[in-house]
Amino acid sequence: MQLAILGFGLIGGSVARALHERASAEWTITAWSPGGGGPAAAVAAGVIRSAAASAGEAVVGADIVLLAAPPIECLRLIDDLAGPLHSALASGAVVTDVASTKRHIVKRAAGHGLPFVGGHPMAGRETAGYAAADPGLFVDRPWVICDGGAPEGAVKIVERLATAVGAVPIRMDAATHDAAVAGVSHLPLVLAAALAEAVLAGDGMPHARELAASGWRDMTRLARGDPAMGAGIAATNADLIADRLRAMIAVLETWLGELDREGGSDPQRLEARFAAARRLLDRDPGEGSDGG
Repeated sequence: MQLAILGFGLIGGSVARALHERASAEWTITAWSPGGGGPAAAVAAGVIRSAAASAGEAVVGADIVLLAAPPIECLRLIDDLAGPLHSALASGAVVTDVASTKRHIVKRAAGHGLPFVGGHPMAGRETAGYAAADPGLFVDRPWVICDGGAPEGAVKIVERLATAVGAVPIRMDAATHDAAVAGVSHLPLVLAAALAEAVLAGDGMPHARELAASGWRDMTRLARGDPAMGAGIAATNADLIADRLRAMIAVLETWLGELDREGGSDPQRLEARFAAARRLLDRDPGEGSDGG
């Protein structure tokens, strides 16, 4: 199976490294990235067969083309694959992606008539670039597949890719996916940025940085990621993130009410709320994944 990876950062690089370690006899990989550094390093390490000089060169002869780029760039690549790069696509080639949002991307590909199957591995980190790639990143993690009306054969090819890197394929429609990740992945990203803004902007808390410990680090970790990636996620899932943010604001208002009670806060009521939140998390099967 010949795979072309367009974009070669954390996710694209991790796919290549996982295939190299787990199924190298079954996959031949060519990669391209705008800077070219990642693919060149992967060739030197024997992880992939070749580093293409252009996206068009990379997709020639590929059975499957993986768009491993932020959402906005995936939309541009879809336009290119339907336009100037279309003649380079092999007959029967399947195009898929790993972007964090699905509705706009699946719709764009369908509008062009591309043989497209949307994908999103629910695994990630705040680090970026091929140097951060990890062959074990996807092991036992869900890999959401949104077929968008693609033929069953095309969907199975993408499922084969997901399984080959150790992930667990899960079929889901794009709207359901975007609504779910708006809460468990994208809202935390916005909240991490907002927390940094609320505490560190201006000079209102001059000792905050020197006293910050693991709680601050964990709560703000997502805000340390790639700003372009975050912007692409927010822009292509804005309506559903806004819905979750409004729900979050409503909950925060009730916390404000607890803390701002006339006569002082009630420790027993506060303990009950913390305990209730803990019980919710104890039932959470998705804890431990960034998703992206």
